[in-house]
Order: sequence, then structure tokens, then C-alpha cells
Amino acid sequence: MHLPFLGPRHSRRDDDGGAPWRARRRAGEPRADPEAVAELLSECELLRSYADRAGVRLDATPASLDALDQLVPRWRDDPEILPGVGHDAGLYVGTVVVRTVPGAAWRIRSDGEPVVRLASGRTAEVVPAGQEWAATGVPELSRLYAEIAGS
Repeated sequence: MHLPFLGPRHSRRDDDGGAPWRARRRAGEPRADPEAVAELLSECELLRSYADRAGVRLDATPASLDALDQLVPRWRDDPEILPGVGHDAGLYVGTVVVRTVPGAAWRIRSDGEPVVRLASGRTAEVVPAGQEWAATGVPELSRLYAEIAGS
């Protein structure tokens, strides 16, 4: 996911594949606001529309992930919608982690893909897991959250 408002991509990479929000800012470049980025990544409009139609409230809690795991995956019938729902599911899991796990924050890798960085230093690639969940139902989003939060 390329986020142009974050500025140009950087060619230098750290060992963990990304940079903290405060790092790698060139002179004169605007600083990305972590709260604004988190708000943007939490939108997940396509996933929210499916959840809303099913009566599931996405309130950025682990319980909402349990509810998503119970949805009938009607998006699998539409190959054009499936990738978007998966992407949104990954971003939503990341949103729940960032909002509920102390020290967790979004980080944008040098390739533009959003990942969650935990206080332990571990990075969780939530988007590919969300795409797998949308396509197959595995891993369950609630289980993915538990694995990430328990790190």
C-alpha cells in the first residue's frame, strides 16, 4: 500500500525493514502524524459495509474480531471484492492491536506496506493475514489478534 502523503519512498532500509515515525525525515519534508495515519488506516470501508449489513459493530475491540470471524463470507463470491475485504481485514486487525496493546504502533515499510510494530520490537504483517482470512477463513482474526497481542 503506497501512501503518497507520507512523502517519497526511502532507499535506505534498517534491519527490521522499516523506520519509526521520527526517523528518516529529510530536511524540509513534512513529518507524518502517527494519529492521522492510524485514523486513515482504521477506515476499512469495505469491511465495515459487510459488517454493518450483518449487524456487527466494528468498535476496535477484540470482541469485534470474534464477531467478524462469525460472518458468512459472501465476499468470496466476488473475486473483485475479495482482495479489498482482505486488505481491510488486515488493517482492522492492526487497528485493534494499535488501539488495545500498549506500545503498538503503525509503521510504514519502505515498500509502502503498513505493518504493526510492537513494543517488543516485533513487526506483525497484518495485511497478508487479513487477505488469507478473507479468502479461506484462516487464520481467524481473533486468533491472529491473540497471537500478536501475546508477543
